[in-house]
Amino acid sequence: MDFATLIQILDSTVRLGVPLLLACLAGLYSERAGIFDIGLEGKMLMSAFFSGAVAAVTGSVWLGLMAGVGGAMALAAVHGLASITFRGNQLISGVAVNFLASGFTVLIAQSWFQQGGRTPQLMGGGRFEPIHLPGAEALRDVPILGPIYHELISGHTILVYVAFAMVPLTWWALYRTRFGLRLRAVGENPAAVDTAGISVVRLRYTAVAITGFLTGLAGAYLATGLSAGFVKEMTAGRGFIALAALIFAKWKPLPALGATMLFGFLEAIANRYQNLDLGIITLPVQFMQALPYILTVVILAGFIGKAIPPRAGGEPYVKER
Repeated sequence: MDFATLIQILDSTVRLGVPLLLACLAGLYSERAGIFDIGLEGKMLMSAFFSGAVAAVTGSVWLGLMAGVGGAMALAAVHGLASITFRGNQLISGVAVNFLASGFTVLIAQSWFQQGGRTPQLMGGGRFEPIHLPGAEALRDVPILGPIYHELISGHTILVYVAFAMVPLTWWALYRTRFGLRLRAVGENPAAVDTAGISVVRLRYTAVAITGFLTGLAGAYLATGLSAGFVKEMTAGRGFIALAALIFAKWKPLPALGATMLFGFLEAIANRYQNLDLGIITLPVQFMQALPYILTVVILAGFIGKAIPPRAGGEPYVKER
Protein backbone atom coordinates (compact mmCIF):
# COMPACT_ATOMS: atom_id res chain seq x y z
CA MET A 1 0.00 0.00 0.00
CA ASP A 2 1.57 3.30 -1.08
CA PHE A 3 1.16 6.63 0.70
CA ALA A 4 -1.45 7.96 -1.75
CA THR A 5 -3.62 4.87 -1.25
CA LEU A 6 -3.31 5.20 2.53
CA ILE A 7 -4.47 8.83 2.37
CA GLN A 8 -7.45 7.82 0.24
CA ILE A 9 -8.42 5.10 2.72
CA LEU A 10 -8.08 7.48 5.67
CA ASP A 11 -10.15 10.07 3.81
CA SER A 12 -12.87 7.46 3.30
CA THR A 13 -12.53 6.52 6.97
CA VAL A 14 -13.36 10.07 8.00
CA ARG A 15 -16.34 10.33 5.67
CA LEU A 16 -17.77 6.95 6.70
CA GLY A 17 -17.00 7.41 10.38
CA VAL A 18 -18.71 10.78 10.81
CA PRO A 19 -22.34 9.52 11.00
CA LEU A 20 -21.19 6.87 13.48
CA LEU A 21 -19.41 9.53 15.54
CA LEU A 22 -22.46 11.80 15.70
CA ALA A 23 -24.75 8.89 16.60
CA CYS A 24 -22.28 7.61 19.20
CA LEU A 25 -22.09 11.01 20.89
CA ALA A 26 -25.88 11.19 20.76
CA GLY A 27 -26.16 7.89 22.59
CA LEU A 28 -23.52 9.05 25.07
CA TYR A 29 -25.65 11.99 26.23
CA SER A 30 -28.76 9.86 26.53
CA GLU A 31 -27.19 6.93 28.34
CA ARG A 32 -25.12 9.14 30.63
CA ALA A 33 -28.47 10.51 31.80
CA GLY A 34 -29.81 7.01 32.42
CA ILE A 35 -31.92 6.65 29.26
CA PHE A 36 -30.91 3.70 27.11
CA ASP A 37 -31.64 4.45 23.49
CA ILE A 38 -31.44 1.71 20.88
CA GLY A 39 -33.58 3.90 18.65
CA LEU A 40 -30.56 5.78 17.27
CA GLU A 41 -31.01 3.89 14.01
CA GLY A 42 -34.61 5.01 13.64
CA LYS A 43 -33.88 8.65 14.39
CA MET A 44 -31.02 8.70 11.88
CA LEU A 45 -33.27 7.12 9.26
CA MET A 46 -36.07 9.60 9.88
CA SER A 47 -33.64 12.50 9.62
CA ALA A 48 -32.10 11.12 6.43
CA PHE A 49 -35.53 10.91 4.82
CA PHE A 50 -36.77 14.36 5.78
CA SER A 51 -33.49 16.07 4.97
CA GLY A 52 -33.35 14.36 1.56
CA ALA A 53 -37.03 14.98 0.81
CA VAL A 54 -37.08 18.65 1.80
CA ALA A 55 -33.76 19.34 0.08
CA ALA A 56 -35.10 17.71 -3.10
CA VAL A 57 -38.32 19.74 -3.06
CA THR A 58 -36.89 23.12 -2.02
CA GLY A 59 -33.39 22.85 -3.47
CA SER A 60 -31.98 24.08 -0.15
CA VAL A 61 -29.72 21.80 1.85
CA TRP A 62 -30.13 24.01 4.92
CA LEU A 63 -33.90 23.60 4.91
CA GLY A 64 -33.28 19.89 4.48
CA LEU A 65 -30.96 19.90 7.47
CA MET A 66 -33.54 21.65 9.64
CA ALA A 67 -36.25 19.23 8.53
CA GLY A 68 -34.02 16.25 9.25
CA VAL A 69 -33.11 17.48 12.72
CA GLY A 70 -36.77 18.22 13.37
CA GLY A 71 -37.79 14.69 12.37
CA ALA A 72 -35.16 13.11 14.60
CA MET A 73 -36.08 15.32 17.55
CA ALA A 74 -39.76 14.42 17.10
CA LEU A 75 -38.89 10.73 17.48
CA ALA A 76 -36.63 11.60 20.42
CA ALA A 77 -39.61 13.32 22.05
CA VAL A 78 -41.69 10.16 21.57
CA HIS A 79 -38.96 8.07 23.17
CA GLY A 80 -38.63 10.55 26.03
CA LEU A 81 -42.37 10.61 26.61
CA ALA A 82 -42.55 6.82 26.75
CA SER A 83 -39.39 6.37 28.85
CA ILE A 84 -39.46 9.36 31.20
CA THR A 85 -43.04 10.55 31.58
CA PHE A 86 -44.83 7.21 31.31
CA ARG A 87 -41.87 5.21 32.71
CA GLY A 88 -42.11 2.58 30.00
CA ASN A 89 -39.52 0.02 29.06
CA GLN A 90 -36.74 1.95 27.33
CA LEU A 91 -35.62 -0.94 25.14
CA ILE A 92 -39.11 -1.58 23.84
CA SER A 93 -39.58 2.12 23.17
CA GLY A 94 -36.33 2.17 21.19
CA VAL A 95 -37.39 -0.84 19.13
CA ALA A 96 -40.73 0.83 18.43
CA VAL A 97 -38.93 3.97 17.22
CA ASN A 98 -36.83 1.88 14.84
CA PHE A 99 -39.84 0.05 13.40
CA LEU A 100 -41.81 3.29 13.09
CA ALA A 101 -39.02 5.03 11.18
CA SER A 102 -38.37 2.02 8.94
CA GLY A 103 -41.98 1.78 7.79
CA PHE A 104 -42.84 5.47 7.80
CA THR A 105 -39.93 6.62 5.64
CA VAL A 106 -40.57 4.10 2.87
CA LEU A 107 -44.33 4.68 2.91
CA ILE A 108 -44.10 8.46 2.74
CA ALA A 109 -41.24 8.43 0.23
CA GLN A 110 -43.26 6.24 -2.11
CA SER A 111 -46.35 8.37 -1.61
CA TRP A 112 -44.52 11.63 -2.30
CA PHE A 113 -42.07 10.69 -5.03
CA GLN A 114 -43.16 7.29 -6.49
CA GLN A 115 -39.55 6.17 -6.87
CA GLY A 116 -39.58 2.91 -4.93
CA GLY A 117 -39.08 4.43 -1.49
CA ARG A 118 -36.32 6.87 -2.41
CA THR A 119 -36.14 10.60 -2.98
CA PRO A 120 -35.01 12.28 -6.22
CA GLN A 121 -31.27 12.68 -6.60
CA LEU A 122 -30.01 15.87 -5.00
CA MET A 123 -28.19 18.38 -7.17
CA GLY A 124 -26.48 21.73 -6.64
CA GLY A 125 -27.77 23.55 -3.58
CA GLY A 126 -29.56 20.44 -2.35
CA ARG A 127 -26.25 18.94 -1.15
CA PHE A 128 -23.50 20.08 1.17
CA GLU A 129 -20.47 21.08 -0.85
CA PRO A 130 -16.88 20.36 0.25
CA ILE A 131 -15.07 23.15 2.07
CA HIS A 132 -11.53 23.84 0.88
CA LEU A 133 -9.46 25.15 3.74
CA PRO A 134 -7.05 28.08 3.23
CA GLY A 135 -3.80 27.08 1.58
CA ALA A 136 -4.96 23.61 0.59
CA GLU A 137 -4.23 24.10 -3.09
CA ALA A 138 -0.93 25.86 -2.46
CA LEU A 139 0.33 23.02 -0.25
CA ARG A 140 -1.01 20.25 -2.48
CA ASP A 141 2.37 19.26 -3.95
CA VAL A 142 4.37 19.47 -0.72
CA PRO A 143 5.62 15.95 0.14
CA ILE A 144 3.67 14.15 2.88
CA LEU A 145 2.19 17.23 4.59
CA GLY A 146 0.60 18.47 1.36
CA PRO A 147 -1.56 15.38 0.66
CA ILE A 148 -2.47 15.11 4.35
CA TYR A 149 -3.74 18.69 4.47
CA HIS A 150 -5.24 18.79 0.96
CA GLU A 151 -6.84 15.35 0.82
CA LEU A 152 -7.39 14.31 4.45
CA ILE A 153 -8.03 17.52 6.39
CA SER A 154 -9.45 19.81 3.71
CA GLY A 155 -12.25 19.07 1.27
CA HIS A 156 -14.97 17.82 3.64
CA THR A 157 -18.47 19.15 4.17
CA ILE A 158 -19.31 21.37 7.11
CA LEU A 159 -21.00 18.53 9.02
CA VAL A 160 -17.71 16.62 9.10
CA TYR A 161 -16.01 19.50 10.88
CA VAL A 162 -19.02 19.93 13.18
CA ALA A 163 -18.83 16.25 14.12
CA PHE A 164 -15.16 16.47 15.07
CA ALA A 165 -15.76 19.71 16.96
CA MET A 166 -18.47 17.97 18.97
CA VAL A 167 -15.91 15.63 20.55
CA PRO A 168 -13.99 18.23 22.61
CA LEU A 169 -17.24 20.15 23.14
CA THR A 170 -18.88 17.05 24.59
CA TRP A 171 -15.85 16.38 26.80
CA TRP A 172 -15.95 19.95 28.08
CA ALA A 173 -19.73 19.88 28.63
CA LEU A 174 -19.63 16.58 30.55
CA TYR A 175 -16.53 17.11 32.66
CA ARG A 176 -16.10 20.87 33.02
CA THR A 177 -19.61 22.25 33.46
CA ARG A 178 -22.29 22.08 36.13
CA PHE A 179 -24.69 20.70 33.53
CA GLY A 180 -22.34 17.80 32.78
CA LEU A 181 -21.86 17.00 36.45
CA ARG A 182 -25.60 16.88 36.99
CA LEU A 183 -26.16 14.86 33.82
CA ARG A 184 -23.65 12.21 34.88
CA ALA A 185 -25.11 12.17 38.39
CA VAL A 186 -28.61 11.55 37.00
CA GLY A 187 -27.32 8.45 35.25
CA GLU A 188 -25.67 7.15 38.41
CA ASN A 189 -27.94 8.20 41.28
CA PRO A 190 -31.06 10.15 40.28
CA ALA A 191 -32.43 10.08 43.83
CA ALA A 192 -29.42 12.06 45.08
CA VAL A 193 -29.90 14.60 42.30
CA ASP A 194 -33.57 14.93 43.18
CA THR A 195 -32.70 15.39 46.85
CA ALA A 196 -30.46 18.31 45.86
CA GLY A 197 -33.50 20.03 44.35
CA ILE A 198 -32.57 19.39 40.72
CA SER A 199 -35.22 18.13 38.31
CA VAL A 200 -34.36 14.64 37.11
CA VAL A 201 -37.10 14.77 34.48
CA ARG A 202 -35.82 18.04 33.02
CA LEU A 203 -32.24 16.80 32.82
CA ARG A 204 -33.27 13.55 31.16
CA TYR A 205 -35.46 15.33 28.64
CA THR A 206 -32.57 17.68 27.87
CA ALA A 207 -30.30 14.69 27.23
CA VAL A 208 -32.91 13.07 24.99
CA ALA A 209 -33.30 16.34 23.04
CA ILE A 210 -29.52 16.54 22.50
CA THR A 211 -29.64 12.94 21.31
CA GLY A 212 -32.33 13.84 18.79
CA PHE A 213 -30.32 16.83 17.57
CA LEU A 214 -27.11 14.84 17.03
CA THR A 215 -28.84 11.91 15.34
CA GLY A 216 -30.56 14.50 13.16
CA LEU A 217 -27.17 15.79 12.06
CA ALA A 218 -26.01 12.21 11.41
CA GLY A 219 -29.01 11.35 9.27
CA ALA A 220 -28.84 14.62 7.34
CA TYR A 221 -25.17 13.98 6.62
CA LEU A 222 -26.00 10.55 5.20
CA ALA A 223 -28.57 11.94 2.77
CA THR A 224 -27.08 15.33 1.85
CA GLY A 225 -23.35 14.94 2.47
CA LEU A 226 -22.27 11.34 2.05
CA SER A 227 -24.96 10.48 -0.52
CA ALA A 228 -27.16 12.47 -2.89
CA GLY A 229 -30.59 11.71 -1.51
CA PHE A 230 -32.51 9.25 0.62
CA VAL A 231 -32.54 5.52 -0.14
CA LYS A 232 -34.60 2.89 1.64
CA GLU A 233 -32.91 1.69 4.87
CA MET A 234 -29.83 3.76 4.02
CA THR A 235 -28.62 3.80 7.64
CA ALA A 236 -27.78 0.09 7.19
CA GLY A 237 -27.35 -0.66 10.89
CA ARG A 238 -25.17 2.36 11.65
CA GLY A 239 -27.23 3.17 14.74
CA PHE A 240 -26.47 -0.24 16.22
CA ILE A 241 -22.81 0.03 15.28
CA ALA A 242 -22.73 3.41 17.05
CA LEU A 243 -24.11 1.73 20.18
CA ALA A 244 -21.38 -0.90 19.98
CA ALA A 245 -18.80 1.86 19.58
CA LEU A 246 -20.25 3.61 22.63
CA ILE A 247 -19.80 0.45 24.71
CA PHE A 248 -16.30 0.00 23.26
CA ALA A 249 -15.52 3.60 24.29
CA LYS A 250 -16.94 3.01 27.79
CA TRP A 251 -19.27 6.00 27.47
CA LYS A 252 -16.44 8.54 27.06
CA PRO A 253 -16.25 11.09 24.22
CA LEU A 254 -12.56 10.88 23.27
CA PRO A 255 -12.47 7.06 23.05
CA ALA A 256 -15.76 7.32 21.11
CA LEU A 257 -13.86 9.17 18.39
CA GLY A 258 -11.32 6.35 18.11
CA ALA A 259 -13.97 3.63 18.19
CA THR A 260 -16.12 5.15 15.45
CA MET A 261 -13.11 5.86 13.25
CA LEU A 262 -12.10 2.21 13.67
CA PHE A 263 -15.48 1.13 12.32
CA GLY A 264 -15.16 3.68 9.53
CA PHE A 265 -11.71 2.34 8.70
CA LEU A 266 -13.03 -1.23 8.43
CA GLU A 267 -15.80 -0.07 6.10
CA ALA A 268 -13.30 1.90 4.03
CA ILE A 269 -11.07 -1.17 3.74
CA ALA A 270 -14.07 -3.27 2.72
CA ASN A 271 -15.02 -0.76 0.03
CA ARG A 272 -11.46 -0.48 -1.25
CA TYR A 273 -10.55 -4.17 -1.30
CA GLN A 274 -13.49 -6.22 -2.48
CA ASN A 275 -11.40 -9.41 -2.42
CA LEU A 276 -8.37 -9.11 -0.12
CA ASP A 277 -5.49 -11.41 -1.02
CA LEU A 278 -3.45 -12.29 2.07
CA GLY A 279 -1.21 -14.71 0.18
CA ILE A 280 -2.32 -17.86 1.98
CA ILE A 281 -6.01 -17.08 1.63
CA THR A 282 -8.18 -14.62 -0.27
CA LEU A 283 -10.94 -13.03 1.78
CA PRO A 284 -14.18 -12.80 -0.27
CA VAL A 285 -16.09 -9.57 -0.72
CA GLN A 286 -18.89 -10.81 1.57
CA PHE A 287 -16.44 -11.20 4.47
CA MET A 288 -14.95 -7.75 3.85
CA GLN A 289 -18.40 -6.15 3.87
CA ALA A 290 -19.28 -7.96 7.09
CA LEU A 291 -16.16 -6.76 8.95
CA PRO A 292 -17.81 -3.80 10.76
CA TYR A 293 -20.71 -6.00 11.87
CA ILE A 294 -18.38 -8.80 13.00
CA LEU A 295 -16.54 -6.30 15.19
CA THR A 296 -19.90 -5.14 16.56
CA VAL A 297 -20.75 -8.68 17.65
CA VAL A 298 -17.29 -9.15 19.17
CA ILE A 299 -17.64 -5.96 21.21
CA LEU A 300 -21.18 -6.70 22.38
CA ALA A 301 -20.14 -10.23 23.33
CA GLY A 302 -17.74 -8.70 25.84
CA PHE A 303 -14.42 -9.70 24.28
CA ILE A 304 -13.02 -6.14 24.40
CA GLY A 305 -12.80 -5.74 28.16
CA LYS A 306 -15.60 -5.13 30.61
CA ALA A 307 -17.73 -2.04 30.06
CA ILE A 308 -19.85 -0.87 32.98
CA PRO A 309 -22.80 1.33 31.98
CA PRO A 310 -24.26 4.09 34.20
CA ARG A 311 -25.82 2.44 37.25
CA ALA A 312 -29.27 3.95 36.81
CA GLY A 313 -29.35 3.31 33.07
CA GLY A 314 -32.58 1.81 31.78
CA GLU A 315 -34.45 2.37 35.02
CA PRO A 316 -37.35 4.86 35.15
CA TYR A 317 -37.11 7.25 38.08
CA VAL A 318 -40.05 7.45 40.46
CA LYS A 319 -39.96 10.55 42.62
CA GLU A 320 -40.32 9.77 46.31
CA ARG A 321 -43.21 11.43 48.05
